[in-house]
Parts: sequence; structure tokens; C-alpha cells
Amino acid sequence: MTAHQLLPSPTAGAAATGRTSRRRMQRTHRRSLAARYLGYVGYFVGAGLISGAVVHHPLDPDRYTRIAGYDALVFLSATVLNEFLLTRERPGLPRVLLVIGSSLALSFGIGMLSGGLQHFDDFPARGAVLVPLGLVVSFVAFVVKDADTPWHRVFSLIGLAVLISAAFAFVGLRQIAASMETAGTAPGGHSHGTAEPGEPAAPAPAAPTATGSPAAGPAPTPSAHGDGPGHGH
Repeated sequence: MTAHQLLPSPTAGAAATGRTSRRRMQRTHRRSLAARYLGYVGYFVGAGLISGAVVHHPLDPDRYTRIAGYDALVFLSATVLNEFLLTRERPGLPRVLLVIGSSLALSFGIGMLSGGLQHFDDFPARGAVLVPLGLVVSFVAFVVKDADTPWHRVFSLIGLAVLISAAFAFVGLRQIAASMETAGTAPGGHSHGTAEPGEPAAPAPAAPTATGSPAAGPAPTPSAHGDGPGHGH
């Protein structure tokens, strides 16, 4: 047997190493599928619920402040999962704090933008402020959060275009909101001004008689013994 037959073939060894690496990557990809799915669900669910909390905050400040806080935790958990646990590179503490803070601002910016648009008919004056503010906040937070984009790109031509768009949106939506209030358009889709279930209704006023005084109630039924009203034995 020759020495060439005794020594392992370099080509066979490389092929075996390649197959092992591919199998390892496939197992890792299958394990991370559930985590990546939960991460993206946390992004969108958190931002969607924050939008509702931001818009409805004046109706019940304590309740919607708690809801916004819980939803912010959901969004931040998804950020930690996507940005730190599912990546091969582990950033340092300054980068971690920067990503968490910008992600929180991004969640509220998206919430203000989507909530202001969705509920503009219900809260026109509030929506006219939330939409442009959410546009600016979400853009700034996204630039700061993106590792591949320098933070000074906030002041670039794209940032100027976002600022101008937000200004036009504010002016236009304010005019639309003012015209809706002038026309007396009732808010649609939300019955926030109704009484809470179980609240006693106000008694209806008594109908006036011909003399203008309220109509008297039914006369009391005399008792069986002829005494005054309510004197039954």
C-alpha cells in the first residue's frame, strides 16, 4: 500500500468539514426561526399597541400610561432579541444603551405616526400633532439606531426632506381638523363620550300640565279601613 493510499485525501477532508458546517448552520437556523419570529411579532405588536395608547391617552391617562409602558417593554424585548441575542457580534455597553434608547424612541415615533393616521377622524386636533411629530421622531431614532448610518445623517438632505414633509403635514392636517370642527363633524368609529355601563341614567323631567305645572303622579289608593294613604293594617 502506497503512502498516498495511507494518508487521508485533502479533498475528502474538506468535503466532510463542509458537510458538517452546513448541518450545523441548518440546525442553528431552525432553532433561531422561532426566536426571529417572536422578535418581529414583538416589534409590530409593541408598536401597534403603543399607537393606541398614545392616541387614547387623554381619555384615561393612568390606564393608557400603563399600557404604553407594558408595550414599550414588549418592543424593547424584541429589540434585545433581534439586535443582541440573534447576532454573532456582541456590541459593547455604550452601543447597547444607544440601541435600547433609540429603539424606545422609534417605537413611540411609529406609534404616534400610525395612531395619528388611524384615529384622525376621531381626534383630528390631536392627530394633526401626532402625525408630523411621529414622522420626525421615528426618522431620528432610526438613524441613531442603525449601526451602518452615521448619526450626522440626521442633518442630511433626507433629514431636511423629512422635516419639510412634517411641516407640510402639520399645516395641512391642522387645516383639515379646523374645517372638521367648523363643520361640526362628529367623531366617527369611537363612542368615547357615552356613559359607562351600569351608570344610572338621569331621570326624565315630568311632563307639564295645561297650567304649566308638572303633572302630579297617580293618586294614592285609600286603604281598606278608610284611613289616610299608606295607613294599612
